[in-house]
Amino acid sequence: MRRIISWLVAVAVIVALCVLLWLATLPPPLVVQGEVSASRVDLSLRVSGRIVVLGADVGDMVEKGKVIAELESPELKAALHMSEAALAVANADLTRVNSTRPETIAARKAELAAADADVKLYQEDFDRQDRLVKSGSSPQAQLEQTSRNLESAIRKRESAEANLQLAIAGASPEEKALAAAQVEQAAASLKQQQTSVSELTIHAPINGQVTTRVAEIGENFSAGAPLFSLIDIGHPWITFNLREDLLKGLKVGDTFSVDLPAVDRLDIKIKVTMINAQGQFATWRATRATGDFDLRTFEVRAEPIEPVEGLRPGMSAIAHWGKGGSGVGR
Repeated sequence: MRRIISWLVAVAVIVALCVLLWLATLPPPLVVQGEVSASRVDLSLRVSGRIVVLGADVGDMVEKGKVIAELESPELKAALHMSEAALAVANADLTRVNSTRPETIAARKAELAAADADVKLYQEDFDRQDRLVKSGSSPQAQLEQTSRNLESAIRKRESAEANLQLAIAGASPEEKALAAAQVEQAAASLKQQQTSVSELTIHAPINGQVTTRVAEIGENFSAGAPLFSLIDIGHPWITFNLREDLLKGLKVGDTFSVDLPAVDRLDIKIKVTMINAQGQFATWRATRATGDFDLRTFEVRAEPIEPVEGLRPGMSAIAHWGKGGSGVGR
């Protein structure tokens, strides 16, 4: 009996040693480190100006649309006033060509009435001379002179009628079209100046935190100069750079867990949103003894399924990567 017990103990010890040896020879789990990132917006100027108001500083949380800086530019303000004056001139000219003063129309009507009176006068003179010629009391030359006077009076009346119609109609269609086009051109120039002046007020384009501020009160900045940098910390994501042999089975929409040491959180669920090949600077690794191949590096981007308080760009995320790529977890 003692011998059987001794054999059983020996067998148990040997089995335990074999198990320990097998566990000791297992490869350690692959630990993959990622980095938390977020959208970054660099604010720069579209026009030149001097800083007069600063509404945000580094570390401030700003809402979309908040005024974070105001600038001044006397040149732009002067150009705006010039554009306003040019538009007023163009509108006045358009009104002028589309209308005629009542005094002008009244004068043309008076000229027509005078021409009518002359025609009547010369018509009566012609009729009288015609009767005298027929009776032999007046020479034929006198009748011809009276006829020429009547013809001249009729032509003057036609001219007066044309001048009256021209005064009533106003400018020609071509002149009206030109005046309207000048109004549109002046309005477009004014709109451009108004847009440039509006660019002197800098608004936050996103909800985020100010991470960099270059602007200082009183400084002059030219167009394109950076003023602020903002990050959208409300929508972070985690980026992993993985060799392609670790992506087996991994696809967009898969979920796995990561540890976030900076916020002391474990097993945070994240979902893959993008898998994208990196540039040609791939990590190299020999895969066969008779032929070497380059293994490309892929960027895997994943977002937390639920918001994680305190998560900020630059923090590390640790994933325990199992065999097959998609076998991620603990």
